Amino acid sequence: MKAIAREDRGRRVRDVQSRLVALGFHIEGAELADQAFGPSTERAVRTFQQERGLLVDGVVGDHTWQELVEAGYALGDRILYLRRPFFRGDDVRALQRRLNVLGFDPGREDGIFGEQTGQAVREFQTNVGLRADGIAGATTVDALDRVFRAPGSGPGRTAVRETEALRASGGTLRGRRIAVDPGHGPDDPGGVGPAGLTEAEAAVALSERLAEQLRALGAEPLLLREPDETPDASERADRANRGDAEVLISLHLNRHEDPSAEGSSSYYFGRLDSVSVAGQALAELVQEEVVAATGLRDGRTHPKSFPILRETRMPAVHLEPCFITNPKEEQLLTEDPFLRDAAAAICRALSRFFAGRSVGGVDGGAGATS
Repeated sequence: MKAIAREDRGRRVRDVQSRLVALGFHIEGAELADQAFGPSTERAVRTFQQERGLLVDGVVGDHTWQELVEAGYALGDRILYLRRPFFRGDDVRALQRRLNVLGFDPGREDGIFGEQTGQAVREFQTNVGLRADGIAGATTVDALDRVFRAPGSGPGRTAVRETEALRASGGTLRGRRIAVDPGHGPDDPGGVGPAGLTEAEAAVALSERLAEQLRALGAEPLLLREPDETPDASERADRANRGDAEVLISLHLNRHEDPSAEGSSSYYFGRLDSVSVAGQALAELVQEEVVAATGLRDGRTHPKSFPILRETRMPAVHLEPCFITNPKEEQLLTEDPFLRDAAAAICRALSRFFAGRSVGGVDGGAGATS
């Protein structure tokens, strides 16, 4: 879709405004009357993006629009069942949350009605004496509401499962299937450095070093794109899922209008009140190792709902080790010693993750939400 942004007017702007107002966001009356994308509409979009774990740019692009549509569904508004493409929405997330807290494992609370969510619905239906058809219609939702009288608190079954998996995941990298995603591509080069290096080029270079070191350690890297192609995020996630990857590392570079902005940041799946326990543990390990090995400024870890994090079924990390718009960091990205050091740091983080050793020796994910 064509992005909707500041200074736009018309029916599409009015649609965005109506959805934001229905969700409780304030937009000035004059902007509503004129169907104008003004300051208050932009503030509402930015706040919405922040709450949903999206890129906060004040622009309604594909991902923000999809989230606006999904946010409009409440549990019971429609019948949910397993289909392709999968149902997506806040109603699915509410369903997953209830099942999770009640002890049925729908998988990550990502708002996507996939196979694991369908299985959890069938298990719940069997438990309460309903026909186990996997369809979350009025009868099943009413049964859920009777059992789930008030919002649950504390970790659900998914969080417990992920935490236990971390405790029991001992081993080395040998034989591990690691999805490596070089961000962007020739049709979407991403950020561009002062000397002309593109984010897509730098991501490929780092991905190749990472794949080399993983192979040397006995792992099986699965590259999610070739240098000459630009699959979208959903296709990359599907390739990782179909390839039975155990974890995913997506490599990007940060950018900023201020060329002095610097440092490394890592992102894991998280939106609203749900995070991936294993993804968070892996992101913290990757961030710790990369910063220690390279001396880069620590931009810390953050929950986000990027499609590559949300749509993958394995622990996933989106790593931005440098600002490509910083001249010094752009130069580092062209130097093989730096690329090797960064790749080695990621390998150490993965080794610690599979050995069950999290940051500071603390068991990964303890106390995290679902």
